[in-house]
Amino acid sequence: MPVVAFEGEVIVVDREEQVADAVAYLKQQRVLGVDTEARPSFQRGIHYPTALVQIATHERCYLFRLTHIGMPEALAQVFADPKICKVGLAFKDDINGLRRRHDFTPANCVDVQSMVAQYGILDMGLQKIFAICFNKKISKAQQLTNWENSHLTPEQARYASTDAWATLLIYEDLLAHEPLRQEEVIALKRKDKERMIEHQQEIQDQRLREQGIEPPPHLTLEEREAKQAEKRREARKRKRHKKRTKDK
Repeated sequence: MPVVAFEGEVIVVDREEQVADAVAYLKQQRVLGVDTEARPSFQRGIHYPTALVQIATHERCYLFRLTHIGMPEALAQVFADPKICKVGLAFKDDINGLRRRHDFTPANCVDVQSMVAQYGILDMGLQKIFAICFNKKISKAQQLTNWENSHLTPEQARYASTDAWATLLIYEDLLAHEPLRQEEVIALKRKDKERMIEHQQEIQDQRLREQGIEPPPHLTLEEREAKQAEKRREARKRKRHKKRTKDK
């Protein structure tokens, strides 16, 4: 599978005097691809603020270095503008990170993850979705680098631009196709769930055989769901009984 990257103009915005021109360009656009980066954390419970927000069109990508310029009011207005569609992946997290820098009311912000199932795609990662849509690969090699460094490397800049651009391409590609009917989406998700359960059962069976234990017969998805429903009914009965006993 060939590897592709954003080949347009990349503009790093790390001084306040650059913001006005960048925002003026962005406000002329109908749709923008967006992604953010933060310094990676390798300790549980420790999170770093958003260091970079990258905003792409087909021809140009702006990299706003928030560690240098903060979250400018003019940039926040782009995310609050209902006339401009902003497209991201797991976008709620990105938006929340930006709002912690400078609060705004987001408008017309679309999460590609909320769309893909309607088009038969159940993977949620950017790299996998892009490969399914275009049969091409984007690199994630720079993902865990330090985005708070004083200077971005050319590799970091290209990676960041590619992610925002790829999200834009995916959004446009999805809209160019007919979505599945709701019953088709439900059937697809069910089939995927069955495959996942079957895979888990194979792993469990192998572990049991390694211990000299013969695995029990497999339950079908319908049997599993019936068993789970029965457990929920029993739990509700116990809860009602407990409440009646307490009331007495």
